[in-house]
Amino acid sequence: MFATLLLSTHFRRRLPVWLGVTAGYAFHVLIAVIFGSALSQLPEKPIQLLVAILFIVGGVLTWRAGDDDDHESTDKWSTSMSNARVAYTAATVILVAEFGDLTQLATAGFAARFGDPFAVAIGATVALSAVSGLAVLAGSWLTSKVPLRVIQRSAAALFLIIGAATFVSALI
Repeated sequence: MFATLLLSTHFRRRLPVWLGVTAGYAFHVLIAVIFGSALSQLPEKPIQLLVAILFIVGGVLTWRAGDDDDHESTDKWSTSMSNARVAYTAATVILVAEFGDLTQLATAGFAARFGDPFAVAIGATVALSAVSGLAVLAGSWLTSKVPLRVIQRSAAALFLIIGAATFVSALI
């Protein structure tokens, strides 16, 4: 959701961002359903530690992105992109940033547990698409009220908190 919110605030084009994010999540769901039983057999603690590290790294990178003072050149670059390129970029960001996240692992677990991968795939894709739609809408509204730098810093802080909490829960 935070990645989607940041993408929508950066590109300021709701539909291409939402379509790209939805495509990225649909691919993740497909992977999760195909490899559901294998992924659900992975040991829990190492996965939690990996997720914690990914959130912490994501928080640091998001924080550092807020240090970039050259927003004008970034805005110029992103506004010159076609809608297809924006959608492709959003899908790629989601594919990389969300690979192996808890949602994907949970989807894999549901596919293995319930034995109906088609229903799990449809439900997970619709749910992730709906949440992404809300993030895109919130991102558009939020940027009209709050500076992008504050949004980036807040998202970075949340990533760091989630990463630290996940790390601690993995050790307990």
